[in-house]
Amino acid sequence: MSFKKLHPLLKESLENAGYETSNPLQKKVLPILKGGSDAYVIAPKGSGKSTALIITAIHKLKAAAFEDSPRAIIIAKDKADVLKLMGEYERFTKNTDLRIYALYDEYDIEKQKTEVYYGQDIVIATPSRLSKLYFLNGIHLGEVQLFAIEDADYLGRNNAYNHILRLSESLNKCQFVIIADDMNSRIKNYQNAFMSNAHLIKSK
Repeated sequence: MSFKKLHPLLKESLENAGYETSNPLQKKVLPILKGGSDAYVIAPKGSGKSTALIITAIHKLKAAAFEDSPRAIIIAKDKADVLKLMGEYERFTKNTDLRIYALYDEYDIEKQKTEVYYGQDIVIATPSRLSKLYFLNGIHLGEVQLFAIEDADYLGRNNAYNHILRLSESLNKCQFVIIADDMNSRIKNYQNAFMSNAHLIKSK
């Protein structure tokens, strides 16, 4: 697919970043994700899968802030990955009013509750901190439209797998996307919970 079918502000951001058209993986992934389907996107690093997720999130949220509750949750392994991803999302949302928030363990949780309360659109979070904040009633997940796990190969360590499973049970109907380099047994097990009808998109 071409970028012409995307939201005008997102299209402008892509052009400013030097993207003229989608690459081969994105041509397969974007129509499925834009259509709202759950999906596993399994492809090597550097294939453009993370950019496809960023495009999906911004397009899905119509490139505009709305009310106070997060509408997209992106799960990342640790603080370093959360902050790296936040930089990427901010790169593509400079010309929008979308609010991006980084939620990680090494930060005062009371401050996080306050900062989330005042309104965020996309929250990029570690599994443990998102879980803790949610069960302390510090974040409302009732408006989430997209729940995605970035670089999910790490799941199975530090109870992250179970944190995500519990959070998925707390969400209303939304789109689930899992991105990974390989299809490991842990993420495959999510098929028995919230990924039962997910598309499997693989690229070598």
